[in-house]
Amino acid sequence: MERHILRGALAVLLLAGQAGAASPPSGPLTKCPLDAVVSGAGCMDKYEASVWRVPNPTTANKKLVTKIQQGKVTVALLVAGGAIPLPSQVSGYEPCAQSGQNCVDDIYAVSLPGVIPSADITWFQAQQACTNSGKRLPSNAEWQAAVAGTPDPGRDNGTTDCNTLDITDTGATLTGSRSSCVSSRGAFDMVGNLFEWVADWVPRASTCGSWGTFSPTSDIQCLAGAATTGEPGALIRGGFFLDGSNAGPLSVAADNQPSNTSSGIGFRCVR
Repeated sequence: MERHILRGALAVLLLAGQAGAASPPSGPLTKCPLDAVVSGAGCMDKYEASVWRVPNPTTANKKLVTKIQQGKVTVALLVAGGAIPLPSQVSGYEPCAQSGQNCVDDIYAVSLPGVIPSADITWFQAQQACTNSGKRLPSNAEWQAAVAGTPDPGRDNGTTDCNTLDITDTGATLTGSRSSCVSSRGAFDMVGNLFEWVADWVPRASTCGSWGTFSPTSDIQCLAGAATTGEPGALIRGGFFLDGSNAGPLSVAADNQPSNTSSGIGFRCVR
């Protein structure tokens, strides 16, 4: 009697498995807000992050913070709420410290077109800005998936190509303004403009190597000669506005400590 019950149960399980196999999932696996693009199982920010300080985030501007976290905020809404883009001429990101302390309910990372992306920010501050916005720094693998299809730069025509040669001597350009610098998934400026922090830490590199023939346009690769003292290396990706052909979808460097700041390093977030 017990054998008959077991056989019946196995038959039901097999039929259920066959029925499941015959019904593939319909539609995209992930639906992202307007400020992000589908990449794997996550939503990668469409634009490099601009960082905003929002006053009274848990009281008067609670709804504004909710819109930030939902990916529905605009520059007009931020300005109306008294939010200030950072870093400002007066200060950097203080009181949000370079170590990431005192950042909760203070600075918010926003994915917006037509703004100057934020730089001069440590890995720790970038991580906190993403966290406050209900997001996080992408892993190296997630970043690589999202950059695919972005042109590997040759010349920069100063208008539509990825911002890699800084022809106009202005540094980072407005997010999304380089119309040809877009990945197959729809993310802008992942090559050039600003290097971007990703989540991964590795032994800090002391010298740069080469991709060899795998990267014919010489994307930068700084992963060699691990340092034996001091901080680890926090990976940055994509190259920046002065890298020329060293910028690209394979550009990677681990010679920056997570406490470093630079006018050439920014970030983007993922949900």
